[in-house]
Amino acid sequence: MIKKYDFLIIGSGVAGMSCALKLSRAHKGKIAVICKTKLEEANTNYAQGGIASVTNLLVDNFEKHIEDTMIAGDFISDRAAVEQVVRNAPEQIKELVRWGVNFDKKENGDFDLHREGGHSEFRILHHADDTGAEIQRGLMAALRADKDIDILEYHFAVEIITQHHLGQVVTRKTRGIECYGAYVLNPKTQKVDTYLSKVTLMCTGGCGAVYQTTTNPVIATGDGEAMVYRAKGTVQDMEFVQFHPTALYNPNETHPAYLITEAMRGYGGILKLPTGETFMEHYDKRLSLAPRDIVARAIDKEMKKHGLTHVCLDVTHKDAEETKHHFPNIYKKCLSIGIDITKEMIPVRPAAHYMCGGIKVDLNGESSIKRLYALGECSCTGLHGGNRLASNSLIEAVVYADAAAKHILEVVDGYTFNERIPEWDDSGTLTNEEKVLITQSIKEVGEIMSHYVGIVRSDLRLKRAWDRLDLLYEETETLFKRVHASKDICELRNMINVGYLITRMAIERKESRGLHFTTDYAVHAYDEKHI
Repeated sequence: MIKKYDFLIIGSGVAGMSCALKLSRAHKGKIAVICKTKLEEANTNYAQGGIASVTNLLVDNFEKHIEDTMIAGDFISDRAAVEQVVRNAPEQIKELVRWGVNFDKKENGDFDLHREGGHSEFRILHHADDTGAEIQRGLMAALRADKDIDILEYHFAVEIITQHHLGQVVTRKTRGIECYGAYVLNPKTQKVDTYLSKVTLMCTGGCGAVYQTTTNPVIATGDGEAMVYRAKGTVQDMEFVQFHPTALYNPNETHPAYLITEAMRGYGGILKLPTGETFMEHYDKRLSLAPRDIVARAIDKEMKKHGLTHVCLDVTHKDAEETKHHFPNIYKKCLSIGIDITKEMIPVRPAAHYMCGGIKVDLNGESSIKRLYALGECSCTGLHGGNRLASNSLIEAVVYADAAAKHILEVVDGYTFNERIPEWDDSGTLTNEEKVLITQSIKEVGEIMSHYVGIVRSDLRLKRAWDRLDLLYEETETLFKRVHASKDICELRNMINVGYLITRMAIERKESRGLHFTTDYAVHAYDEKHI
């Protein structure tokens, strides 16, 4: 079946939804939002801490936020991207509020701002400790009320469509690659339909599910990065995987691991060993408020040195009622597993959290493939560099959604549907009866990435990961050619592709920098003490 949409948006997080609303406002054509599961199941929904924006002009300014971002990114960040996000943030916060998103305020009506690791000032807007869920709620309500937007839940994008599907040989040196839409799996018919579009937007979120323990939902399998890479688009900085230092340690819950927000350390939480001894003074003068890469490596080293499964975050010295007021969901979650955070320390450990790299885009959000834009976590704008500054991701998504929408509306009238695209051909393939192979391979990817491409790496570990992933790749591609396309086999392909990209780019970076820490190369100078 062939369907046509002027704007095809793959993904339903803050990036995809906000861009859909901005495009709809212009009434320039039909819009489809492809959701892998239900609309609310996106990484945005799991973001607790908040969204960063210069707000209190009495003490804060753009230059401070820019400098904090550059420092956290180990000066790999693209300064033009940093300035675009920081300077446009306040206006996009106003836009979110107009769409019905609520941020906590003080009694005098000012925003109740938090401070998080790496920030020099209080500039984090939040909604209790479920900011992402509140943003998702507000945008979903606006999206569902918009009659010009079709929401297609439980649909899965298999591949984007380029000249390759017209029989042209496309390589990484081919110039002028264009995107004409995507092949999308329909859950009811189990058939792959052809979606033609004038413009396609990749907003598929993160790839944390390639690791054994992650704060991401199970759907975060790096689909966007993998599809664009297979289509010969540019992907970069994939070695910079951010591990959140403080996921709740609960062996029964790893996908997703429950996040203990950075804001809890900004609130005064102190990292300690289970004995009650502090340790961050051995690693950074900012103590528990150091950037995430430093904190995650410090925790990893302390766990290995003492043979621990976790360390602890202590807020028992804070006022109990204030703690419950600021972090009601964390309090409730911990209480459900027998921990009263006002009286007991919280067991925490690092978990795969955020991809700083991704599909390379320009300041308009357009990728190296024409007519294809990438927004949100699947994109690499250059903002994050070697390490994401806390709460910069949500604001990046809405700022780039705005930039992309403006650029798309300037150029879309010059595009037409490519009517020559063939429908998906699955004739001669077998029904997939080998689910056990897929399940086991997914498990193997998680083990490979966690053991060999984690917080601390080495050339030997990376080489082993490369070899194991290569074997899985060959097996999976052979299986994919024999079976009907299914969500499971497509996710596995994407996970292997993303694991390969992370590993390859980690091998190519011959230094320890930002989130990429390898024992074979000297620690970068900004780590004050070697760990």
